[in-house]
Amino acid sequence: MRIPLLRPALLGLTRLLIGARASWEGGGAPTAEPDVPRLYFANHTSHLDTLAVMAALPAALRARTHPVAALDYWGGSALRRTVAVGCLNALLVDRTGKATAEVMDAMAAVLESGRSLILFPEGTRGDGTVAPFRSGLYHLAQRVPAAALVPVFIENLHRVMPKGMPLLVPLICTMRFGAPLERVGGEDKAAFLERARDALVSLSRPKPQSASQPDSQSTGQRTAR
Repeated sequence: MRIPLLRPALLGLTRLLIGARASWEGGGAPTAEPDVPRLYFANHTSHLDTLAVMAALPAALRARTHPVAALDYWGGSALRRTVAVGCLNALLVDRTGKATAEVMDAMAAVLESGRSLILFPEGTRGDGTVAPFRSGLYHLAQRVPAAALVPVFIENLHRVMPKGMPLLVPLICTMRFGAPLERVGGEDKAAFLERARDALVSLSRPKPQSASQPDSQSTGQRTAR
């Protein structure tokens, strides 16, 4: 069920509480080629991760993006489902392993339609460190070779809402978007997953920002919807 104004209200509240600033550290304008399907893969530290990444994306990219969210959590109540599906256009997936083929088919169908996904390849929330990736990112990258694989490091959010903490701690959080991961022919699963994780971890060390690297002040926040 869609509720008018809920989406901009939630995204605006997210920016108010945590900033959700975007830093594009991979070069190139973030709004270039908006029709290219992108598979954003990010570290998972909080239930706010999805909202934070969506809030940081420029409007043109956000409108074409579907977060992949856990059915057992986001489908656990009518309110959560409304926020996930009705507000964020999330793709709810069963992560029990009972429907692996169906989950992969659903994610691939989104990318093959020219739209984008946000995926958290660790599979569960961490404590600020980046855990080894599960194999879904590899299989999805193999299934849809046209998709750009974009690492996104979420900084600070694990301090805003750590596991077991009922209240938010207001801190400024940054989403660091890296350059798309290059495709390497013949690369096996283990090597790919390690290289993808390394690309994400490398974004934990911020680069000096230049005038040619726009952030959310010049892209997403001013064009939010």
